[in-house]
Amino acid sequence: MKRVVVTGMAGITSLGSDWASIEANFVAGRSGIRRMDEWDRFTELNTRLAGPIDDFAVPAHWTRKQLRSMGRVSRLAVGAAEQALQDAGLLGNPIIRDGRMGVACGSSTGSTDEIKAFGNMLLNSVADGLNANSYVRMMPHTTAANISIFFGLTGRLIPTSSACTSGSQGIGYAYEAIKFGRLPLMLAGGAEELCPTEAMVFDALYATSLKNDAPHTSPRPYDNGRDGLVIGEGGGMLVLEELEHALARGAHIHAEIVGFGSNADGQHTTRPEVGTMRRAMELALEDAGIGADAIGYVNGHGTATEQGDIAETLATSELFGKHMPISSQKSFLGHTLGACGALESWFSIEMMNLDRYVPTLNLDEVDPRCGELDYLRGEFRVMHNDYVMNNNFAFGGVNTSLIFRRWS
Repeated sequence: MKRVVVTGMAGITSLGSDWASIEANFVAGRSGIRRMDEWDRFTELNTRLAGPIDDFAVPAHWTRKQLRSMGRVSRLAVGAAEQALQDAGLLGNPIIRDGRMGVACGSSTGSTDEIKAFGNMLLNSVADGLNANSYVRMMPHTTAANISIFFGLTGRLIPTSSACTSGSQGIGYAYEAIKFGRLPLMLAGGAEELCPTEAMVFDALYATSLKNDAPHTSPRPYDNGRDGLVIGEGGGMLVLEELEHALARGAHIHAEIVGFGSNADGQHTTRPEVGTMRRAMELALEDAGIGADAIGYVNGHGTATEQGDIAETLATSELFGKHMPISSQKSFLGHTLGACGALESWFSIEMMNLDRYVPTLNLDEVDPRCGELDYLRGEFRVMHNDYVMNNNFAFGGVNTSLIFRRWS
């Protein structure tokens, strides 16, 4: 088996597109959530909250030809990938185009402007707005395909369109591809563009926050006063590399990926299952060859939904006990869906390397129905850990758990 390390990390969020900016906002307790006045026209949509990236612009050096096939979700993914390659010292290096590098990436859906155009064709029998690239911008694997084409990657392409686990499955499957010797380099992660249809998905389940006049007080993961989730957007990508390959080229190593667990509830499309959530974490521990006591921090999924918060914390508490530190960055960014697993993996590694862990924003009183854990609240927590875990759970009963080890 090959060892797999992280040599590049990057992301685009509503709080910034570099760790220094994002961390400064975390420290200040500054949320990326705002009221979406532009959603007022959707009279049957109850929530008006989201975490948009208001200042995103494509880099000036991207060509019109390159942009034709990319909707917003792909632009976020490619933008994060370009930054991650730069961080890894691989941007422009011919070794990424000779078959040694592949991509594993996903999103909940493709760009919805194109979906709207195809829907208009079905409803009104007209093809307004449709062209040769419309499907490419809409297709479920648009992020992975566009990354591959933009950078000329000819290794394997793994689409991971699994809603809230798209990013973490991308990292997990990329890790396994390198671990089993299929190729030495992978770009891995996920992205999501903001769309009111995504808010409506959860609105229909009575699972969105309605604190429309107090956007910075929501979402509230694990809090007794939470009233639902808030949708966000973003893109996150990691460069994964076989250890000897990274050492041979003198790469800077951020962390080692040592464990990945993934399974399915097999019960219900939207109701989480404590037992299979716990089992996904156990699978990651078994893959890493370590015990539960080795993990020093769990980056929770923390959507601020009642069933999700309770189920994941019960599973985490059952496995690790009440002293396990846990927090959720969705309290700052909202639920970025296909991007969250990649962004939260990036944050987990940064926190582990800095020995400073971000608390959950707006967590004033832990819901007594949640599992007994050490919930990070208020100030940053200073801790030294050799292993951290990042967990994500998705509609359809998809569960993922990733374990990162400090590199020294």
